Amino acid sequence: MRFRFLPLRRLGLTGCLTGCLAGAGLARAAHPAAFDVRAYGAAGDGKAIDSPAINRAIAAAAAAGGGTVVFPAGTYLCFSIHLQSHITLHLGSGATLLAAKPAAGFGQYDTAEPNAADLYQDFGHSHWHTGLIWGVDLEQVAILGPGSIDGAGLTRFGPGPARPRQASDTPLSLGARQTAGNAEFPPGTQMEGQGDKAIALRGCRGVTLRDFTIRRGGHFAVLATGVDNLAIENLRIDTNRDALDLDCCQNVRIAGCTINTPNDDAITLKSSYALGAARTTENVTITGCQVSGFDEGTLLDGTYGRTQVLAPDRDGVTGRIKFGTESNGGLKNVAIANCVFTHCRGFALEAVDGGAIEDVTVSNLTMRDIMNSPIFIRLGSRGRGPQNSPISTVRRVAISHVTASDVDPRYPILICGIAGHPVEDVTLSDIQVLYRGGGTREQAAAEAPEHDNSYPEPSMFGVLPAYGLFVRQAVNFAADHLRVGFAQDDQRPAILLADVAGAAFDHVQAQHAAGVPVFRLRQTTGFALRDSAGAPGAR
Repeated sequence: MRFRFLPLRRLGLTGCLTGCLAGAGLARAAHPAAFDVRAYGAAGDGKAIDSPAINRAIAAAAAAGGGTVVFPAGTYLCFSIHLQSHITLHLGSGATLLAAKPAAGFGQYDTAEPNAADLYQDFGHSHWHTGLIWGVDLEQVAILGPGSIDGAGLTRFGPGPARPRQASDTPLSLGARQTAGNAEFPPGTQMEGQGDKAIALRGCRGVTLRDFTIRRGGHFAVLATGVDNLAIENLRIDTNRDALDLDCCQNVRIAGCTINTPNDDAITLKSSYALGAARTTENVTITGCQVSGFDEGTLLDGTYGRTQVLAPDRDGVTGRIKFGTESNGGLKNVAIANCVFTHCRGFALEAVDGGAIEDVTVSNLTMRDIMNSPIFIRLGSRGRGPQNSPISTVRRVAISHVTASDVDPRYPILICGIAGHPVEDVTLSDIQVLYRGGGTREQAAAEAPEHDNSYPEPSMFGVLPAYGLFVRQAVNFAADHLRVGFAQDDQRPAILLADVAGAAFDHVQAQHAAGVPVFRLRQTTGFALRDSAGAPGAR
């Protein structure tokens, strides 16, 4: 067979190709321009304050309709950097944004903006202008690596939880915050001119944070409040307080991040009152992340130090994935998968401020050297928000394929509501937990306190009277293929249920000491057990 190659003109394609090439050229011409910060006066020597030059470059890019602000290799000592819409900050290889320390005659950060709702959550959750990099009501912004942000000059101090607003409050009394300090983070008023966050965003749309490193992120490495269509990918964070705090955010994807936070939480989903109204955090995925509580800085230097024993709240080091505590607007439609917890606290889901947590799946977690409950679900009534806020609800939570070892023996898997407000429809599947053991008969006889209005942590209940699973105030609880055991003999029962209506157990394997029962039931109805080694079948 012979082939004839016809001229393009004969095929009528010349115009098409010309148009396509022209279109490609137009696309290239329309690509956002690059704005090198050095061209706008940045020195990048770690000595001169470069934030004015950086803000000029951002303003020039915004005036051009958008663009990429480029940071070549160097150290850029900065105070406040003001993001604008349609701007990408590209931290090149070897580039570091270094947060400056305020000093008289040297410079300071932007002042915290007013927020009438700032008594309903910590001061740090309520203000964004105090960030090293901050933006409010923006669209289509990005911060990309492979460079880094070093918050050496940021503060991690600040006021503690605020009291609820009262009808009798006056403008003067609103300024008097109730503080709750501790040994490392003392109470006090936010100092004028200080920065307390590496990145702070409020009310933004279409945000991407990718491929950079944060060290010493201040009170928050990233605080995103009311930010929608947010992608956080491949970040490395080694910081001294919270890493990722996502508050009232919707349509969020967090993937491939490695985060070390010994003194606070690694990834936290919240729905506070910081926007002045309750707003749900929903449609969130967290996949392929690693969280830990190694000594600060030792994730990045590769030494993975374990000398720090306690976090500032006097519990073990933190570094976990957590829902709450702020939960005024609720958290819905969340999926967490394929994450690793090492030398930190376990997964926590906490609803205590009036919102609903529902439709949550958690799967494929591995945990080692865990400082408290490997799984902690708490419905409480702290009620931090406007007066007459409703009691929270927790419904339809499925946790599966979790393997944990070397777990603190004081705290089992803990699922706990309050009288009249049970946790509903929680399912545990394919769970294996090995505790350190060592529990005593005296601990087995203890009564766990209620503490309905307290800040939620497993330690609020003291040493629990069961080593493997403790469920109280729950409806329609189910566990299948649950295996719990201990490395050292434990005199507590494996599983204790109290005030539970409807509990189905299937294929349970629970190690237990001689003469100690696997199950202990109190005020529990609708209990069913089948195909479980070491425990008789019962209904």
